[in-house]
Amino acid sequence: MLELQLTLQDPAATARLGLLLSGQLQAGDVIALEGALGAGKSVLARSIIRHACPQENDIPSPTFTLVQTYEPADGPSLLHFDLYRLETPEESLELGIEDAFIDAICLIEWPQRLGAFLSRTALTITLVDGVDATSRVAQISGDARWQPVLDALRTQMQDIT
Repeated sequence: MLELQLTLQDPAATARLGLLLSGQLQAGDVIALEGALGAGKSVLARSIIRHACPQENDIPSPTFTLVQTYEPADGPSLLHFDLYRLETPEESLELGIEDAFIDAICLIEWPQRLGAFLSRTALTITLVDGVDATSRVAQISGDARWQPVLDALRTQMQDIT
């Protein structure tokens, strides 16, 4: 398992991580966003969506709809899942998540609710509190296929960590 840890000084740094990550994603990529309520998962997801789909003016949280679908002008669909309200992993199958793992880019908040259904090749980004009220630490991990992405993030984010 490959790992990278980044200190994000403020929400703008979290958004920058999303910007840099958005340019690296392709169909079949699954990003598992972990962290407590208010940790910045939605900030990161919205940044990825905003940069992949600049035509989107409103990027609502899928807290109640469970999934929002976006169609970039040039690339695969992007699905933003918020699984906080799921009670069992099996409920995720009703959302078409298995097909999305093949054909789309998936951003998943509360991925632990998927249990064994979470893609084994997911890139996991865990956001935890930093040293002050506005900073966060992003703990990023994935298998060997994510090496180029982690290398690029390490290089591009070093000026704000």
